[in-house]
Amino acid sequence: MSDAENRLDFIGTATVLVRFAGFTILTDPNFLHAGAHVHLGYGLRAKRLTDPACELADLPPLDFVVLSHAHEDHFDRGVQRDLARDVPILTTPQAARVLRRRGFREARGLQVWSAIRAERGGASVVVRAMPGSHGPGPLAFALPRVMGTLLDFTTSAGEGLRLYITGDTLVGDRRLPQIARRFGGIDVALLHLGGTKVLGVTVTMDAAQGVRMLEIVEPEVAVPIHYDDYD
Repeated sequence: MSDAENRLDFIGTATVLVRFAGFTILTDPNFLHAGAHVHLGYGLRAKRLTDPACELADLPPLDFVVLSHAHEDHFDRGVQRDLARDVPILTTPQAARVLRRRGFREARGLQVWSAIRAERGGASVVVRAMPGSHGPGPLAFALPRVMGTLLDFTTSAGEGLRLYITGDTLVGDRRLPQIARRFGGIDVALLHLGGTKVLGVTVTMDAAQGVRMLEIVEPEVAVPIHYDDYD
């Protein structure tokens, strides 16, 4: 298969277009432009500092979307308005309920460690929900539930790719070491590394936590994302 058929395209923030084994998957869709704001709840807003690499309308047909959680910096208002309502969205049970109320009838919630499998032309992908925690201690209950995602691709020729997406998590989640024990041999990891603080409390991985995450999951290649697109 050519490089054009197997590639990661970074669009901005946590938004990546994944193409492998004939499948096309979009992560955490955010296509706002520089200067636009997202609302994060509790009166909090963040301003986007960059433009996306492409527009939502420029994307090829999608097999599905994987969504860490339903914060607007992962699923913006334009996407809520313009994304086709029949695109499958794999996310947390909490976010799936919200999205179905907004008309996304194919939103499906995955419990941690649960998986779905899709096949096409002898190729397959298994999408499995990974653990994550958006805030430390009691603050976790005030923030949306989040999930990481493990994508296990197998081509019709038997070639494989194991891709791990951290989602907005902190390394303090005690379940994270189970990822390597259960699913070793991660080829690529996409790390959400904003180091975001709310009222002085860190709610997404900073650089030091990112290094610790690499020690936990031991990917062959790490790609930092979601770290410089918002103020």
